[in-house]
Amino acid sequence: MRRYAVLPQLAGWWFLVAGALARLPVAMTPLGVMLLVTTTTGSVARGGLATGASSLGTAALAPVQGRLADRFGQRRVLLVASAASAAALVTVTLAAVQGWALPALLLACAAAGGTAPQVGPLARVRWLSLARGRPAPTSAAMSWEGMVDETTFVLGPALVGVVASVRPEATLLVAAAVVAVFGTAFAVHPTATPPRPPRAQGTPPAPGVAAVLRGVVAPTLGMVGLGAFFGSSQAAVTGVATALGRPGDAGLLYAVMGIGSAVTALAVVALPARIDARARWFVGGAGLAVVMLGALTVTTGPGTALALLLAGVFIGPAIVTLFAVAGDLAPAGAVATAMTLMVSANVVGVAIGAAVGGAAAEALAAAGDAPALAFVVPAVAAVVLALTALLHRPAGAGAAPHPYRG
Repeated sequence: MRRYAVLPQLAGWWFLVAGALARLPVAMTPLGVMLLVTTTTGSVARGGLATGASSLGTAALAPVQGRLADRFGQRRVLLVASAASAAALVTVTLAAVQGWALPALLLACAAAGGTAPQVGPLARVRWLSLARGRPAPTSAAMSWEGMVDETTFVLGPALVGVVASVRPEATLLVAAAVVAVFGTAFAVHPTATPPRPPRAQGTPPAPGVAAVLRGVVAPTLGMVGLGAFFGSSQAAVTGVATALGRPGDAGLLYAVMGIGSAVTALAVVALPARIDARARWFVGGAGLAVVMLGALTVTTGPGTALALLLAGVFIGPAIVTLFAVAGDLAPAGAVATAMTLMVSANVVGVAIGAAVGGAAAEALAAAGDAPALAFVVPAVAAVVLALTALLHRPAGAGAAPHPYRG
């Protein structure tokens, strides 16, 4: 843990706290939407569609948020996003509880996803600026951010599960309150990157989103696979919990996956340099596939929790590696755009996984088949994640490997 002592020295303790809590609503929203819509409509498939709409909203607007942050600085962009996100989450709750028409509900969900402050990727941009290219603090910061992501993925669904067990319609209201308070705190923190200085005459413009995407295409595709795993596993867990007569337990079961993930995300910094990015990436996907194939046989809540705990062991290194590779490959002046593209890729995958996984879970329930068979969808997504590792070509071939570069 000595390697992490430099982080509060660089950014201050309040940055670590605000940066962690400000991303909690993002972790709460997918499962919160899934449970809220499933509970109010009685349809897991509609819950999957609503989650997919939220994810597609993020996919469409997260790179825009990153590009605006690159251009105008993070503070203004995040202040607007935090206020808009809180309002959108309240609107989704009203739409679900009052029984709005499906198109209106999906539009509200898309707005909630699109306005979510991109705290995780923008925090990574701040660390890269603070570390100033020094390998040790950069490595520690990226591993820390991976751990925080995974911890919030534990706490977010767990909080959803606790709130849903008492009052399901309040889950997204809690998320709205958290983003209003801590999203604003993160926005105004002194570490916020400033606006880009005016471009001098004769210098090339900053690369657009399409140009950035071409540079980070391999980790972007990997994130699509990882997102599909998340979305489809949420649907499968919801189906299993519903079949067991305890739909409110879905959040608590899904949260178990983040425990192993948080631990292994922190441990990535200690891996020897010879275990390069491609190896960590491929093993993460392959390990997830094997665990999900084993999950096809589970019939109880504890069995599902054990499978998800084992899956988390492989998620931590995968997500840390994908973000680190994207940061390495991002063009100068477009790191925020690259990081938010990774978020977009993830949520596109979540949308696909949630829609396909939700339909599979509902079809299995209608046919009277074992609900755990829905874990075949995240198994396929994990295979996609593993195969995308083969597309990665390290930057600066021939150079000594960086602890976060392949």
